[in-house]
Amino acid sequence: MTTTELLRLVIGDERDVFLLRQRGRQVAAAVGLDGQNQVRVATALSDIGRELVRQDVSTTAVFRLRRTRPSALLVELSWQAGVTASGPGWDTATRLMDELVVTASGATLVKNVHQVAAPDEGLLRDLREDSGTSALDELRTQNQELLETLENLEAKSKELERLNDELEETNRGVVALYQELSGELEQTNQGVVALYAELDAKSAELRDAAAARIRFWSNISHELRAPINSVVGLTRLLAAPGGDPLTTDQRHHVDLINESAATLLALVNELLDTAKAESGSLQPRMAPVALDYVITQLRSAVRPMLRSGDVSLVVDAIPELPSLVTDETMLVRILRNVLSNAVKFTKRGEIRFTAEKGPGPDEIRFVVSDTGIGIPPEEQDRVFEEFYQVPNALQVGASGTGLGLSYARKLAEILGGALVLSSTPGVGTEVVLTLPTATDEFVQPAPVACALIADGDEKARALLRDAVRDIASEVVEAEDGRTALNLAKARRPDLVVVSASTPVMSGSAVLSVLRLDPDLRTVPVVVVSGDDPGGLARSVHSLGAALVHESRISPETVGRAIRDAQLTARRTEGR
Repeated sequence: MTTTELLRLVIGDERDVFLLRQRGRQVAAAVGLDGQNQVRVATALSDIGRELVRQDVSTTAVFRLRRTRPSALLVELSWQAGVTASGPGWDTATRLMDELVVTASGATLVKNVHQVAAPDEGLLRDLREDSGTSALDELRTQNQELLETLENLEAKSKELERLNDELEETNRGVVALYQELSGELEQTNQGVVALYAELDAKSAELRDAAAARIRFWSNISHELRAPINSVVGLTRLLAAPGGDPLTTDQRHHVDLINESAATLLALVNELLDTAKAESGSLQPRMAPVALDYVITQLRSAVRPMLRSGDVSLVVDAIPELPSLVTDETMLVRILRNVLSNAVKFTKRGEIRFTAEKGPGPDEIRFVVSDTGIGIPPEEQDRVFEEFYQVPNALQVGASGTGLGLSYARKLAEILGGALVLSSTPGVGTEVVLTLPTATDEFVQPAPVACALIADGDEKARALLRDAVRDIASEVVEAEDGRTALNLAKARRPDLVVVSASTPVMSGSAVLSVLRLDPDLRTVPVVVVSGDDPGGLARSVHSLGAALVHESRISPETVGRAIRDAQLTARRTEGR
């Protein structure tokens, strides 16, 4: 450690203590310490000096400057006789100095110096030769230091009072702002509640309108089927071998009538199924499907529809695929509608049908691609609208109502799958049907850690709680929709079972909010409905949730609904 001796003093009486204090302040100033630290050094030396004089101990004080890091002013005190290094003076020195090291024969006081100044040798020489000022002069100096300290304290006290006043004013402003924001928030909450009430009312009106439209479609479909079936039956009787012989023209006319009636009957059946799909009453009958038979059936149905020899139907060989459990009738209707569209709008080239694995590990894709006229980008979403037909030259000679693709997509969603379309005008169109490959209609739902049940009726909640007991490790409950949303955001459950008629916010409103939340949009949701769900079923299925009737609550029915909701959630998460 590199040190430089600056000054050496001997302390034997009270006058030497005054000199030690004075020289401590002067040396501290010489090495670059500021005014407050000069006072700290002087006061510490003065208090320890008095303790040593009281014990009648002759002490040598050596001031040194340590230039190596950390640089510091060192004051080394040494004595011969034993010293008791305790008392108020030592306590003061400990507080005022950065370090105090005491040994049996001395003590070292350390005050760190951040910027070491080169000591003035002339000043140090004068300090060594000067015998110091009188005790009265030193007392005046101490009084001056005390006055300066008091003035500093007074200034800081005034500054503190000013800051306290500013803080108090700020606090008043914060309190006022908080009250204002609380009032605005309360008004906003009231507006939100009113808005939800209005939305529920509008939703009820829309459900009533949708139900009326569905009833109209169903009634018209039923009314039309009877006369059409009569026409089909009569034409078959006329063309039967046992009937009266017909001329060639008459047989041709009867065949045309029969063909037109059969087409009309198929359209009416599609219209009726579309109405059932919208009401949620069209339920799939799940069973293992023989894909070979389905593809053979489709090939036989589509080939007679080809416009000419310029268009060929290509069915790729079926690879090794997982077993498919779905509604075979719905599957055939979806693919037949898609293939029929491809035939209508392909003048030359080919229509290719492919079945393959993927994209997910438990999915199968059915791909129908053609080299037809294609669909403009702005029309590709509209082709799935009911009764909409893309204007084009080939549309003039093509029969249809514009229900085909809309109906096919609804059936795909009922089966838990998806139907997507991509097309390039003048190049062709590709339609992909993706279905899950469930191995059993009654596959058990996946266990969950936390399930949230929301229903205003305690008895209904008890039934639902019993239904999910074997599925959920923990069940939390809410009596209204808003509480359910708050619990969902706080807990992020693995499953939500909500009644359509929950107080404050309806089940459909809760479902809509969950689907808008990025953290909760993929949580499986089951909605419990009452009689005649009508448009509720459509909105629930469109938002990726499952529906179960309140009169059929049981572990089996709820488990099946949970299974469906979980499958839909997994597909949504993968997109």
